[in-house]
Amino acid sequence: MATQPAPAPLLIACALGIEHLALRSGDRGGADGPVTVLRTGMGPKAAERAVTRLLADPALDGAAVLATGFCAGLAPGMHPGDLVVAEETRDPRGTVPCVGTDLLVKELVRALPGRTVHTGPLTGSDHVVRGHERSDLLATGAIAVDMESAATLLSAVRTGERPVAAVRVVVDAPEHELVRIGTVRGGISAFRVLRSVLPAFYEWHRSLLLPRR
Repeated sequence: MATQPAPAPLLIACALGIEHLALRSGDRGGADGPVTVLRTGMGPKAAERAVTRLLADPALDGAAVLATGFCAGLAPGMHPGDLVVAEETRDPRGTVPCVGTDLLVKELVRALPGRTVHTGPLTGSDHVVRGHERSDLLATGAIAVDMESAATLLSAVRTGERPVAAVRVVVDAPEHELVRIGTVRGGISAFRVLRSVLPAFYEWHRSLLLPRR
């Protein structure tokens, strides 16, 4: 009798302790295959180091990688607690296309009925974006910005061919700008949303494991 290959692992990467707490306290059931939730630390360099180091582990060979956490919305009308599903991530070093965007949108709508889900390019920054920088980034076509997603996905695909995606929760938007990064702790709505995303992530991962026809 042939031995079934082990399911490919899933690596979920976030930056902040509050994001990690939300993910660790969410629904951890229903995953197909091993799941690792990695706190990378804040900023693109920290994300690159942490993801590259972890994906060197043979146990994570071929792992799907999903970057998540909080972000700043760029488009007028975005609100804290909205979701952003990246079609691609961008930073000065390159662009990485995301896999399974439509499925993630469908599963997030199912998991979080009533929440607005935005899709489009997610751009990277090495600092918290404020004021005119927001409109400058919006003019490039990006709909949201964070400091780690682009570095996470670029590092992931550089270590080997694998499916990647990014899903972020808006905590900071044009009409709701953060005073300082620490006020993320006050983003109760965004925290609750992030706690509820894991079932959608597992369905995305499960779809990648299905045999192609």
